[in-house]
Amino acid sequence: MATIPPGIRLLVSFDRDQWYRALTFILTFLLYTSFHLSRKPISIVKSELHKNCSSASEIATIASSSSSQQPSLPPLHTDIDCSWKPFEKRNYKQLLGAMDYSFLCAYAVGMYLSGIIGERLPIRLYLTVGMLTSGLFTCLFGLGYVYNIHNLGFYIFVQVANGLVQTTGWPSVVTCIGNWFGKGRRGLIMGLWNSHTSVGNILGSLIAGYYVSSNWGMSFIVPGLIIAFMGIFCFLFLIEHPNDLKSMYAQNCSPGKSVPTKGWNGVNGHTEVYLQYKDNKTQSYDTELLLPRDSVCVPTQPVVVVKRESEPSAISFMGALRIPGVIEFSLCLLFAKLVSYTFLFWLPLYITKAAHLDAKKAGDLSTLFDVGGIVGGILAGVISDKLGKRATTCAVMLLLAAPTLYGFSMISQFGLGPTIGMLLVCGGLVNGPYSLITTAVSADLGTHKSLKGNARALSTVTAIIDGTGSVGAALGPLLAGLLSAGGWDQVFYMLMMADFLALLLLLRLVTKELTSSKSRPISAVELKEH
Repeated sequence: MATIPPGIRLLVSFDRDQWYRALTFILTFLLYTSFHLSRKPISIVKSELHKNCSSASEIATIASSSSSQQPSLPPLHTDIDCSWKPFEKRNYKQLLGAMDYSFLCAYAVGMYLSGIIGERLPIRLYLTVGMLTSGLFTCLFGLGYVYNIHNLGFYIFVQVANGLVQTTGWPSVVTCIGNWFGKGRRGLIMGLWNSHTSVGNILGSLIAGYYVSSNWGMSFIVPGLIIAFMGIFCFLFLIEHPNDLKSMYAQNCSPGKSVPTKGWNGVNGHTEVYLQYKDNKTQSYDTELLLPRDSVCVPTQPVVVVKRESEPSAISFMGALRIPGVIEFSLCLLFAKLVSYTFLFWLPLYITKAAHLDAKKAGDLSTLFDVGGIVGGILAGVISDKLGKRATTCAVMLLLAAPTLYGFSMISQFGLGPTIGMLLVCGGLVNGPYSLITTAVSADLGTHKSLKGNARALSTVTAIIDGTGSVGAALGPLLAGLLSAGGWDQVFYMLMMADFLALLLLLRLVTKELTSSKSRPISAVELKEH
């Protein structure tokens, strides 16, 4: 008999519960990757909406001087020919900043409502509708090129609508990943998982950069189709909570005789299973289901019984704010996200102007910032897991980020090599705290011990933290558009000030962590808490 290949041995070594965890991890990773992939094109296309027409003017002059035998042609309107109306004007930076602000302001306002709504609707359906409509509005922006639309109001409307529907994404995926993974090694797991932000930015940059010079409309249409396709994938495969599998296996797996079941809709549509036993007594159990392998049916047994008297109620907005640490981390994220999103929306244009590169090369080079962000997010998660100090980890990275930003503004003028190195370092230090707060910290606070096991708070807490951060994300690109008119140095001073303010807001939590005798690395026992 032939031996079983080692790869197959590895596959069968995992039980079905672990496979479902892996499916949820990968699927939510891909879903939010598509969200960021659809946001990135605007930063790449900016340099095409308003182009430097000096080269075109020189070509026109040479052409007119060399055609002495032909009648003189009317002068070329280079502003019109090179740039896309209405961004050909001198205040183009303010107009581009207004587009960023319209998207991010709508996103910030919508985020506060999204978490509250998401707790009261099935997450799978809520997320699916959000992704399909986001794909629609992303494609609409690109259709402005196809149908030659030059109305600023059209583009702002599309940005506002897209910002609102994209708020369905973050609370939904964080809630799903928090439901499936406990607190043990949460920083590492979510640091790896949150790399979807940078992966989406990189893919969005590459896709938009491929089309930007020839047909910038496709820079939006292709990402729009991708996020819509992923929305269909979400509808078909997303499992919101391990409890959702209980009813399916209770119905399908019985030892030769069917066991009548009843159910009620619980948290986010999750189903609690009631088993009717031979003594005609109906009991309710909230158990950790051990999922069977292959076709072996294992009936649900009342081994670990936790009786639930009533369905937990959704937490209020003010109740979520009273959770210790929510306000501090929310305000810290406001300034951290201000820095991150300023880079997201303005870095390619800055590279175009500072390094004198075309739109495609600048877009490709800007992806290095996101590569550094992947490494920074993972390191922040690993270090905070090991030390058991989330706030201290964020504070140290913020402290190092501010002088690094100043160094980047200086070194980026000295060639490609130093620019590449500083982009990687800046990406890691800027996105590290941002990644940690929006994932592991949000999940920790959403399952805080003061909630007494009420998992319905996770979506609201996540929305409050990310919604407050999105206010900074809206202000950053807007301020960058206004300040860049006086020189890029002013933009970098603003970013450094934001980092210092984020650091100051964490000082109370850092002091508490350093002085508390209970601060310790997260133990394996805490795996059972969630």
